[in-house]
Amino acid sequence: MDLRFTPEERAFRQEVRTFFQENLPQEIRQKLIDGRHPSKDDIVTWQKILNKKGWAVPNWPVEWGGTGWDPVRQYIFLDELQSFPAPSPLQFGVYMVGPVIAQFGNEAQKKHFLPRIANIDDWWCQGFSEPGSGSDLASLKTKAVREGDHYIVNGQKTWTTLGQYADWIFCLVRTDATVKKQEGISFLLIDMKTPGITVRPIQTIDGGHEVNEVFFDDVKVPVENLVGQENKGWDYAKFLLGNERTNIARVGVSKQRIRRLKELAAIERVGDTPILENPRFREKLAALEIELKALEMTQLRVVAAERTREKGKPDPASSILKIKGSEIQQATTELLLEVVGPYALPYAAEDEGDDHLSNEPPVGPDWAGPAAPTYFNWRKISIYGGSNEIQKNIIAKAILGL
Repeated sequence: MDLRFTPEERAFRQEVRTFFQENLPQEIRQKLIDGRHPSKDDIVTWQKILNKKGWAVPNWPVEWGGTGWDPVRQYIFLDELQSFPAPSPLQFGVYMVGPVIAQFGNEAQKKHFLPRIANIDDWWCQGFSEPGSGSDLASLKTKAVREGDHYIVNGQKTWTTLGQYADWIFCLVRTDATVKKQEGISFLLIDMKTPGITVRPIQTIDGGHEVNEVFFDDVKVPVENLVGQENKGWDYAKFLLGNERTNIARVGVSKQRIRRLKELAAIERVGDTPILENPRFREKLAALEIELKALEMTQLRVVAAERTREKGKPDPASSILKIKGSEIQQATTELLLEVVGPYALPYAAEDEGDDHLSNEPPVGPDWAGPAAPTYFNWRKISIYGGSNEIQKNIIAKAILGL
């Protein structure tokens, strides 16, 4: 297998890089470089720029706005997007529900939803996780009972990322409780303005409002919002999660984080010596770079296999990318804490003679502030999209045949 890029592919990479340099607002890029989250307006602004170029939904069929790029060009685009860095188009629309609708939805659903997803006219969120149904997603209890032309939905979803902004939510719901749990699930599209929906914020360990609880109390959903066939939702969910796990690898993000680590370690010092010159730190950094290069090669092998893989079938190797990619991302945050040192403290050290702690952050460089919150927040990466422990089971069964 030849994993080298052709001259045409290298030229395409430069084209993508030049477009980002000329079109991404610098203040948005700087947020990502500093480790801060882009705002809703930042994501909307950038995705509309990409959509005007025809690049917002590169993984979609051409007839619905896709680029027609082969898997290698799609990989190059995503790699440049993450490593530049630029905000990703809204994941829940572009990489999750959009491909599901394009693959399994009916013509009316495609015509209505797909153009709006591409131009981010609708903000989507994901309704999969439930209390008591984390890693065992198929045990979900949110129920949808058909009454005439509607489903009546009752239940609760949790960890609903950016649900506070959402216009629509795509949900897995139980439509048949008499069969094997995976066989009684359906995939519904639900308007968040429907009466009976309540969104309640969850404050995360970094102090942010990123995730939410969503409650459904006798919510009426038109039957026309069912994607595909009733009770076949688990198949569509596996298709969606295969895409999500490949993206969670985020090789480009880790490349950018390591590049940033080197820049900051060259500035910060222990005594008179830059941290970057510390032999032990250099060993850790080199080991991380080697692991990232190995992950990148694995991802390229998965990309190469896309040419022969049956359309619509998830690649179990995406679980490998998810596991290692999440571990490397977490490792970059650990090294950043090592560089930041005491500037990562959430409050200043107690002043001599004081009997209380100051609420003011320690004086330090601007980039140091997000280090500790990012470290704590990124513990989630090995959990969402299917916990790493579950992914190991998938690898054992689907790849190793155990």
